[in-house]
Amino acid sequence: MEIENWKLMQTIHKTVLLNETINALNLTPGLIVVDATLGGGGHSRLVAKKIGKIGKLIAFDQDQDAINRFKAQIKSGGVENAETDVLLVNKNFSTLKDSLILFGISQVDAIIADLGISSDQLADTDRGISFTGNAPLDMRMNMQSQLTAEVVVNEYSQQEIIRILRQYGDEQYAQSIAQKIVNFRSGQRITRTPQLVAIVESAVPGSYKRKKINCATKTFQALRMEVNKELESLRSFLFQAIEVLRPGGRLAIIAFHSGEDVLIKHWFRENARGCICPPQFPQCRCENKPKLKIITRKPIVAGEDELAENPRARSAKLRVVEKM
Repeated sequence: MEIENWKLMQTIHKTVLLNETINALNLTPGLIVVDATLGGGGHSRLVAKKIGKIGKLIAFDQDQDAINRFKAQIKSGGVENAETDVLLVNKNFSTLKDSLILFGISQVDAIIADLGISSDQLADTDRGISFTGNAPLDMRMNMQSQLTAEVVVNEYSQQEIIRILRQYGDEQYAQSIAQKIVNFRSGQRITRTPQLVAIVESAVPGSYKRKKINCATKTFQALRMEVNKELESLRSFLFQAIEVLRPGGRLAIIAFHSGEDVLIKHWFRENARGCICPPQFPQCRCENKPKLKIITRKPIVAGEDELAENPRARSAKLRVVEKM
């Protein structure tokens, strides 16, 4: 596919915890590796360098622009060891197992998933993911999807909006924000990001607006997660990842949202457990065997140097497991 628009070839994204993630995977030449969230391609570029010409990289991203940018990087020589067998999949990582089967792959040696939003997507004025600027209320990662943030704020019930703001944004003023949204849309449809920012500002107290983090941050985050069904996709991905990993293979996940990190932590712990019999049983009857070994007992976080260069890394948490 030829890329006509030059800006699609560029990436402004700074990959978080790059070396920590790649080093944790113990990559060697010839391995088969999945980058479940291609984004700006930072992890994939370093993976290609590690696995070399005889390795295979399968990179997923539901954003076609991300796929196009990485194709352009390969074509322009921006990816070391570009002769690595690279398969680019324009799908959500929740299709992991079925997509690999289509390539004749049943098992892989390592999997990476960086759940953060790329700077390229935040800067895309057609998406409305960021509350800065003036953009349509879209927020889709996959532009072929039907659900948009505009649909959510204009057509979901007040109670559904409250649930979304609380569940995905941990928004303490969810009720008042939802009420203001419903009141506003009764007069006109909410279609642009500045409209929603103004609604949020009218719904929260002055002290909340004076905080370091913009008062609309949690609302926009919650809507984006609903539009893209992010937690549902993550749950599906986790179950498939453990199936396709070879014994000894490692899974590394970087989470930025507390709900995602808690889900990952509990899933890792649950699958690292052995016997689940009640304590009063004299001997094990369940015969449950641990599927995973936890490599990072505590999450790896960005160091001072990386935080100084990229403040967005402050909420990143890297967790790594190995398949038994």
